[in-house]
Order: sequence, then structure tokens, then C-alpha cells
Amino acid sequence: MTDSSYVFAKSQNSPELKRLQTIEKVFDPATRKQLLATGLTTGWRCLEVGAGAGSIMRWMADIVGESGNVVAVDMDTRFLQGSQPSNVEILQEDIRYLELEKHSFDLIHARFVLVHIPDFQVALSQMLSMLKPGGWILLEEPDFAAARAIIGNSQLLHSVNRVNQAILQMFANKGLDYALGVKLPAICQRQGLHLLSVDNDTPLANGGFGIATVMKMSAMQLAQAYIATGQANYEDIENYCQFADDPSTWAIYHATVGVVAQQSA
Repeated sequence: MTDSSYVFAKSQNSPELKRLQTIEKVFDPATRKQLLATGLTTGWRCLEVGAGAGSIMRWMADIVGESGNVVAVDMDTRFLQGSQPSNVEILQEDIRYLELEKHSFDLIHARFVLVHIPDFQVALSQMLSMLKPGGWILLEEPDFAAARAIIGNSQLLHSVNRVNQAILQMFANKGLDYALGVKLPAICQRQGLHLLSVDNDTPLANGGFGIATVMKMSAMQLAQAYIATGQANYEDIENYCQFADDPSTWAIYHATVGVVAQQSA
């Protein structure tokens, strides 16, 4: 995605690719588990929305095999260039306006996509229109309202909580719902979907790896956007990154809610 609402649209190639690959390392295991719960198997046609660096796209392509296929959609396909599996089609498109055959996918997946779209309902309706009767959808979105620093130097704790407030303000200023994740089950219910599972992963994480590293990378790329909210300053950003690097610190950086749901047959 590269429209004005997407906070990472202007990120430089190298740090953004590293950030996306770190997200894959941290979040792919849970994503794969939820996708497998749908019965994903050979011959399925899958849609990957917001393919990023492509790890889930390639993983699904391997499972569905040559008798199936995966369509990967992203407004920014710079990290999906080069050789890809023969059963993968890559489209540089906005999901809100994508024109594909209706009721043609067995499975649709989007992770950390809707939170970046002010009119996310349009994107979701478009996805559901392309889902087969009885088809499956997995949506994974963050809840940044869950974030809080817990253990660490008092000055660093203060800065982390200031940056957390800046993150909330940045999303709000763009007309985005920073707590979209916790609303996903109700949103899916209102769409008439049958909920198979709802996972709310709210890791209590120490610094130096995992989600702490992901959020440090985000802070480094979005420092100006955070500071522009008036909720944090340069020192707060530096302290946040120091906190996220220190294995002795503990925090909740955000929750991730995953909803596996089925379209009515």
C-alpha cells in the first residue's frame, strides 16, 4: 500500500524490507497455524492481501501446489519482484478497487492491512465479494491501545509510554482505528460470517528480539511522524529504541487479534 494513509509508504528499501522480514519471522508461525485451521490444501485458490515481502504468499503456494494458485495483491510490490512460484500471480493494486472474479477464492488472508485503511469496510466488502460460498477468511489486525511499558528505568518507561501515545495519535490523525483488532470479531459477525476462532495474542515481551525489535524498527522509520503528533520528542524516540533493545525491560507493545471466519454456503 502506498496511499497517504499508509504510514510506511515513504520508507527506504533496505530498512523497510528488513522490518517486513522481521514481522514475518515474528508473526508467520501464528498465521500459518490459523490458515491451516481452515483446511487449506492442494488445489485451493487463495488471495493474499498486503503481501509485503511475500513469505505467506510463497508458503500458501507450496501447499496448494500446481493445481491451485495464489493471487498476491499489494499497492507496493517492490519486495515481490524477481522469481516467484509458477502458481503465484502478483498484482500491484488497491484492494478497495481490485476487479477480480466474484466468488472465486477458497481462502483470503490479510495481516496488518485494514488498520491502514480509513474506509476499511470498503476493502473488507471487496474481499468478501471475491470469497466463494463456504470459503474462508483470516484477518489479523493490531490493537495498539493495549501497549504499555512495564519494567525498566523510570525515565525510559516514561518515554515509552509517551511514544505509545504518539502512535495512537498518529493513527487517529489519519482517521485510522488504532484498536481495530479487538473489534474484528464483531465486524465479521455483522458481515454474516461464521466465526471459527478468535485469537488475541498480547505478548508480554522483553527487549532485544521479537515484537520489541519490530516496534523499534517502526519507531526509527516513523520518528518524524510520532514527533509531529506533539506527544513525543526526539529524546523519547531514542529512549524507546534503547528500551526495546534491552533484554531486562518488559512491555506489551501491542496485541494482535486473528479471526478465522467462513462465508455462508
